[in-house]
Amino acid sequence: MLFRPHLPGTRLTSMPLMARNQYWTLVAPKDGCQRICDYRGPYHSNKCTTNCGNPTQTWYHIPRSWLHESDNLLVIFEETGGNPFDISLKLHSIRTICGQVSESHYPPLWKWSQPDFTDGGILINDTTPEIHLRCDDEHVIASIEFASYGTPRGSCQKFSRGNCHAPNSFSIVSEACVGRKSCFVGISNTKFGGDPCRGIVKTLAVEARCVSSSNNLSASQR
Repeated sequence: MLFRPHLPGTRLTSMPLMARNQYWTLVAPKDGCQRICDYRGPYHSNKCTTNCGNPTQTWYHIPRSWLHESDNLLVIFEETGGNPFDISLKLHSIRTICGQVSESHYPPLWKWSQPDFTDGGILINDTTPEIHLRCDDEHVIASIEFASYGTPRGSCQKFSRGNCHAPNSFSIVSEACVGRKSCFVGISNTKFGGDPCRGIVKTLAVEARCVSSSNNLSASQR
């Protein structure tokens, strides 16, 4: 859930079983923003400033874990005379989740919880990194929009294949994740049926789409 005050200077004081203070700073100066921004040359704090004359913060995230099914209480102090009827609450659910993990990354934390000790050192039997994907509560992974094990380029929602790509990347990730609330996939040549490009550090990049579990169930029953 996102909370948006009408004016800066609002303090979010409390919610059920939670206490939290948050201050919105004053409106940014009206002058100093450039129409054309050029980052070349020496940097200084006033270079390429934006948002002049507007609040420096307008949204505040209220974690889902703070909320109860009913009887939630939000106490707000408006310090600059704003109109409380202009305050808005907006529900936000994440429909796209991404992950990008390299075979050079460390293994997940749970593999370190019960290590073996040999000659005074810590020995971890399985050092394979893993990519973990998880949808919001009551949502499941409906589809894999992108998957590439090799040298993928870009970032979330802008991934693209690189020069190195394991052909079975999509099928392996789909089998492990589609229809589940969360999933994990190991990052190794063994998992993807061989080394798609020898001598190069491989990365697995994944973009998945989450939907409501009830909607997904209805679709599967058709």
